[in-house]
Amino acid sequence: MGSKNKLRRFRENETFGNVHQPTREDLVNSEFPLKGNWNKTVFNNSNPLVLELGCGKGEYSVALAKKYPNKNFIGIDIKGARFWRGAKTAVEDNISNVAFLRTQIELIDHAFGANEVDEIWITFPDPQIKYKRTKHRMTNAEFLERYKTILKEDGVVNLKTDSEFMHGYTLGLLHGAGHEVLYANHNVYKQEGSPEEVTSIQTFYESQYLEQNKPITYIRFKIK
Repeated sequence: MGSKNKLRRFRENETFGNVHQPTREDLVNSEFPLKGNWNKTVFNNSNPLVLELGCGKGEYSVALAKKYPNKNFIGIDIKGARFWRGAKTAVEDNISNVAFLRTQIELIDHAFGANEVDEIWITFPDPQIKYKRTKHRMTNAEFLERYKTILKEDGVVNLKTDSEFMHGYTLGLLHGAGHEVLYANHNVYKQEGSPEEVTSIQTFYESQYLEQNKPITYIRFKIK
């Protein structure tokens, strides 16, 4: 994407009421006003709050919001030029139960209050296969601790990925740490009985993986 295009998208994001872009300092050094208040301030209701981490273009967040009008969704990514597409679609289609937050995932516990979130989706994260990159792996023990602080007692996490490595790594970590694996599948599109919300919504890249006959894996779990 050209730099002119990026700048245009950044500028347009600033005009969208569904996009929130706090600075790192806003989150770390001061009490972020939306922390603990997303439903009250942004959505004006008390519906379940669902996050998509690393939302990319935001199409999964938007599709979930359309499918589940009685839940609130927030797509989170550091790259605002990417989720511009999802934010714009939501504005154009008047989808009021989805918002977007531009921040780094490691600051998630600064952006949301304790027990504020009902569910988390992690869709097609970078598996960070090289050993030196494990600290950036979105299901590592440190990230799970952050998610635990913002999730409700019975909150769940969904991991959907085309990476067999990421799937295996996460399953091993969950079992090793005594977390509760509710459902795990190495190939959700080939196995009968896969959860409908997992197979009925696809990201752009996911549809490409499926065309290449690449298996899509899925885990649903609770952090103990």
